[in-house]
Amino acid sequence: MRACSAYESMIMSMRSCRHWFALLSAVLTSIAAHAATRPNVVFIMTDDHAAHALSAYGSRVNETPNLDRIAREGMRFTHAFAVNSICTPSRATLLTGKYSHLNGVPVFNRFDGSQPTVAKYLQAAGYHTGMVGKWHLGSDPTGFDHWIILPGQGDYMDPAFLTPSGRKVIPGYVSDIITDLSIEFLKQRPTNRPFFLMSHHKAPHRPWEPHPKHRAQFAGRTIPEPATLRDDYATRTDALHENRQRVFDDLTRRDLKLEPPADLQGPARAQWLNAIPRVVETTVDGRSQTLTGEALNAWKYQRYMQDYLACVQSVDDNVGRLLDWLSTHGLAENTVVIYTSDQGFFLGDHGLYDKRFMYEPSLRMPLLVRWPGQIRPGSVEGSLVINPDFAPTFMDLAGLAVPDDMQGRSLVPLFRGSAPSDWRTSLYYRYYHDPGHHNTRAHYGVRTRTHKLIHYWKKDQWELFDLVTDPDELRNLYSDPAQQETVSRLKSELQRLKREFKDDDQFAHEQPGGPGVDGPFPDKAAPR
Repeated sequence: MRACSAYESMIMSMRSCRHWFALLSAVLTSIAAHAATRPNVVFIMTDDHAAHALSAYGSRVNETPNLDRIAREGMRFTHAFAVNSICTPSRATLLTGKYSHLNGVPVFNRFDGSQPTVAKYLQAAGYHTGMVGKWHLGSDPTGFDHWIILPGQGDYMDPAFLTPSGRKVIPGYVSDIITDLSIEFLKQRPTNRPFFLMSHHKAPHRPWEPHPKHRAQFAGRTIPEPATLRDDYATRTDALHENRQRVFDDLTRRDLKLEPPADLQGPARAQWLNAIPRVVETTVDGRSQTLTGEALNAWKYQRYMQDYLACVQSVDDNVGRLLDWLSTHGLAENTVVIYTSDQGFFLGDHGLYDKRFMYEPSLRMPLLVRWPGQIRPGSVEGSLVINPDFAPTFMDLAGLAVPDDMQGRSLVPLFRGSAPSDWRTSLYYRYYHDPGHHNTRAHYGVRTRTHKLIHYWKKDQWELFDLVTDPDELRNLYSDPAQQETVSRLKSELQRLKREFKDDDQFAHEQPGGPGVDGPFPDKAAPR
């Protein structure tokens, strides 16, 4: 006769149904208690927020007290990077934990929502999932119990939103509205389940249209210029010389908020706004002035930065509102709050705006994380982190195994102050959109703690930077005979990373298509 298992013996020993139901009730209560201890996750992401525009990162140009609060009460990452510094690919990487060549979104391709995503995994594991704000993936969100998203880039004022039941316009300023909608999601959530909220802001993306109160706050400010604003690009490759994202040469009248003549309408008005001004009539210190040359260049930088920073300030205010709501409603202690951006951004660094290049201001993301009881307040983490790490991190926080096809690693050990001994010492980057917008050349590269090697493969040109002695990346050392051992070592590491991440150059000789500029997708997110 088959021997009874311990479980069967326990059941057989019960003398009445009452004992059985009591045991079942205890088991279910235990399961429910375990589910309740899984942390909630609020993931706040802005668009194009440079790390050096947060005071927690030592900003010289603005103060961000509410974002600083996350750093003060949690952890600040000093070396967090995007692996393809452009909006849509970054968002696909965030959801899948995979590089662009595997998730199908190297440029502005429509995201295939049928593939596995971290939202689907968490939803299946019992999390109540929500997506609010900027989506920018060209297809409807999947894996979310609730979603309300901007069409394409969306508008700053009185924005339209897409929902499963249709389109609606909500009056007000976009950063305020996205926070209102995020709080509404939290209010309406089922309280017996943990929640996963992606709260994605449009700001501070171009065209940098501030809320009136913040526009007034920065209108009279003089913003310190970066040391590399007038970089002459000596020693750098053709790619930097050919780019079209320069503050002095490429910002339009629309970007600079210049008012067209009243009699211009229709296409003529649009043409005037989209032109690059070489002369500007303005008022400086109460006096009318005609600006040209270097005086105009300095003015353009100030106008750009005043609007950009005013948009950031609105984000900071709204992050504070969301943090206060979590605290007031007793949710702060069991909620992981993560703040980041989809990539970095040039704030006049190297004379540039926008992103795309593998240079530090574009590559580096802000990353702040608060998790009471698990993260030591005020801690700083310097490990190399990449945005494919986000999806595995969410999986780990939910108590789920990280799928083998995710290419990042969970950050949870770093949260707890114990970096694994085999943590990465280099990272792989690849940008595809060539010629694309801003005429930024396709390139890939490797970054270690001390060096960066970049290959513009269509031009077969290289750049090597020593990040210790030249953190501003002004001196290309690739042809220096004294650096050839370093070049050889980094080329070998670059090839190793390409093999590790299964990058077989499938997009190297063709330009993947996709709607939009950095850039709106069609208003309707449903498949076309």
